This record gives sequence, C-alpha cells and structure tokens, in this order.
Amino acid sequence: MDTALVIGGTRFIGRHTVSELLDHDYEVTIFNRGNHENPFADDDRVTHVEGDRTDDADLAVAAREADHDIVVDCVAYKPREVRMACRVFSDVDAYVYISSGDSYGREEIPKREGVTPLRDCTDEQAKDDSDETYGNRKAEGDRAVFAAAAENDVRAMAVRPCIVYGPHDYSERLDFWISRVNEYDRIVVPGDGTNVWHRAYVEDVASALRIVAEEGEAGEAYNVGDERLVTLEEMVELVADSLDTDVEVVHASERELSIGDLSGDDYVLYRDYPHVLDTNKLQDLGWESTALDEAMQAAVDDHLDSERDGSEHDPGRENEERLLGVLDTL
Repeated sequence: MDTALVIGGTRFIGRHTVSELLDHDYEVTIFNRGNHENPFADDDRVTHVEGDRTDDADLAVAAREADHDIVVDCVAYKPREVRMACRVFSDVDAYVYISSGDSYGREEIPKREGVTPLRDCTDEQAKDDSDETYGNRKAEGDRAVFAAAAENDVRAMAVRPCIVYGPHDYSERLDFWISRVNEYDRIVVPGDGTNVWHRAYVEDVASALRIVAEEGEAGEAYNVGDERLVTLEEMVELVADSLDTDVEVVHASERELSIGDLSGDDYVLYRDYPHVLDTNKLQDLGWESTALDEAMQAAVDDHLDSERDGSEHDPGRENEERLLGVLDTL
C-alpha cells in the first residue's frame, strides 16, 4: 500500500486531501500542531504526528516517522518553508506544494503555467504575514519548487488553485452568499452580474493534488479550477437552485452602491477584472472537474449543517436595504 504524508490535513483542503488519498488506498500520516479537531482520529489508516511545520526539527521528525511515498504540503505560506521541505523530503517519490492562482503577476485571460509571469517577491515580503503579500510569497514558493527539481533532482511540483469552495470552508466566503440567498428574496450583486472570479471545488483540488503527485512532472506547476466557469450572478442562481428557492438579483453600479455607502470591494468573491486559470495542463494528466450543480449542492448542504453564516464578510444588510429602497423609486 502506498503511503502519504499530509502537512496540515484536518481543516479544509487538507481534510479533503486525506479523504481523497484514503479513497485511493493510501495509508496517511497527518503532520500538524493538533490545534484543530482531527476528523480522522478514529481511522486506523491515519496516523497523527504532532509538530510545527515552521520548526525545522519537527519537520525532520515527521520525515523520519515513516518512509512516505508522497508528501502534500497544505500549509507552506513562506518561501523558506518550501525550500526546507524540499530538502527534508528530497528522497520521496513526490513533494506537492499548494501554491495559489494569486501567484500570477499579470492580469490576463486565461492565466497559463509557464506563460503568465509570476509575482516578484522581495526579502521583506518573503518574511511577511499579511494578506497583501500572500501572492508574492506563494510565487516565491513556486520558484523554490522549480529550483529543487532543476538543481537537486527533487520530484517537487506545485498546484495552483483559484478561489476554493466546498464543505468545511472556514473562510466563509461562499457562506456569505448562501446566507443571503437563504434569508432574502432580493440580493444585491455589484456591477452587472457578469464578473468572473474562477473558483475550484475543494474535492477537485484534492484529486488534483493526488494526480499531480502520481502523474505530474518534476519542476512543473498545475492550475486547478472548475472546468465550467460561472459569473457571480450565475453562482447566486446556482445557490438558489441548491436551496430550491427563487431570488431576484439586483445589479448596482459603483455610483448606485454609494447610495448605501457601499462599493464593489465590500463584496466577497467580486473583483473588477476577471480571474481565469487555464486548466488544460492538469486535464492532460487525467484530472476531471465535478459538475457545478453537484459541487454547489454539496457546499450548500454543508453550510446548512454548519454554524457558518459568512457574517464577517457582510457589507451591511441595512445599507443594502437603503440602496434597494432608492432603486425602487427610480
């Protein structure tokens, strides 16, 4: 039986990755600090090693615990962590680093591996912890993977998801929209509703990580995202279908949003310029995307079973009500 080490493994992408590996007959070791409930605590196919992945000694201990065939790194947020992992796990069959579509440094449609330039990363950015430098740090992690493969013959690869959604998503980005549709008949959508921000169903990200580990080429990066893209308005309609309800989408320009002291930037999963990743390279490895209605239904069902409401992303319903009231008089 093949063995895998998942760095992280109990919350969102890591949790689904462990399940994906178990479904494909891997024995799995989870390496993390143990700060979150372990959903695999009663599964004798899963071993837990406690430690801090930012501590080099702890990482080395995890590497010695078992002779793992593959390593999936879900929680490498700084380039130094990727470089160290590539050294510690230099002898495994595959080291797969979870990067991000945010690593791309130019707005173009679509963003392609090896074609669209990556973000630069200064020494200061590489050590930073802020959201503003997230893409820079992920891009530098990509370059660490490429260097490990080219210079040290490490079978290291990167997977670049776009916005990830699905069951157990603690970011609550999609939960905000699900809550809106579930609670109100009229939903404010910034712009004309045709904004596109490429999203990736979490189980598809997990399968991509496994497939890249098994079939990918050392020193390469692979984009992952839903095969069929939908606009923000179409996403809201998918949510409504999954809830078996109807919703009226009210478009609002920046000028109209200002009536309620709102702007497009106040709305999660909205961006002005479309963000689209080319996924052909991953599909060439045999990866397939889940149908959107199936993926959204799973996300909605999980939302309803959880206590998540996305309220941290709420721009203020009272502001929207003021806006809607004015728009009704026009």
